[in-house]
Amino acid sequence: MSDCSAGKARERGKRLDPADFIKANMRLAPAPSVPEVRLYQAHPGSGLRRLLEPEDESDGSRPDPQPPYWAYAWAGGTVLARYVLDRPSIVAGKRVLDLGAGSGLVGIAAAKAGARAVIAAEIDRNGVVALRLNAQANGVAIQIGDEDVTGGPPPAVDLVLAGDVFYAQDVGQRMIPFLDRCLAAGIDVLVGDPGRAWLPRPRLCLLGEYHVPDVGGNGGSEPGPSAVFAFVAKSG
Repeated sequence: MSDCSAGKARERGKRLDPADFIKANMRLAPAPSVPEVRLYQAHPGSGLRRLLEPEDESDGSRPDPQPPYWAYAWAGGTVLARYVLDRPSIVAGKRVLDLGAGSGLVGIAAAKAGARAVIAAEIDRNGVVALRLNAQANGVAIQIGDEDVTGGPPPAVDLVLAGDVFYAQDVGQRMIPFLDRCLAAGIDVLVGDPGRAWLPRPRLCLLGEYHVPDVGGNGGSEPGPSAVFAFVAKSG
């Protein structure tokens, strides 16, 4: 192997430290429409693809990273965060689960609004790192769970905040039975969504609507309607 080829192989073999990468390549700035919360956010020069490359081709024990949903503020999470900050009594003194937490925007907002405890569920390993950095940047304590909670019983919480969890059919089909188990356990569920195709509209009661950018979605940075709903039990 030539010196050049060997050097490239060594470079590929280096493990990127996600925390160092995020701090060096993303911007810590107020979240769109939620200036009370600062997040590490992607920009055109972030080079996030480097975090998506498999860390070690010879080791199949860990799943490859998922697309970096955590690097952006999505509309559903944005309206949930805005909603609880505008109405802190919704979360004050309660144990809250931020489901599919991504950047942690919703959970951080809940913590700032006075939640007694916040659990953020996020399965992307890079997202977990970003979430921890974002919580630290906002001076809040959040318990981070990196396993899929939707397959089992709900955790011991009073309220579930589910932002942007109906972006795909298979994801939505996993979410609904879990949210039903939450309702059966006496846990309230709020959903934030800009009206995506797989939203279970018959199960939702509109609570509030905002115009916010869907920075991580197809809508780009232009504000558009997004809503907060109560997820309700199936009628009949």
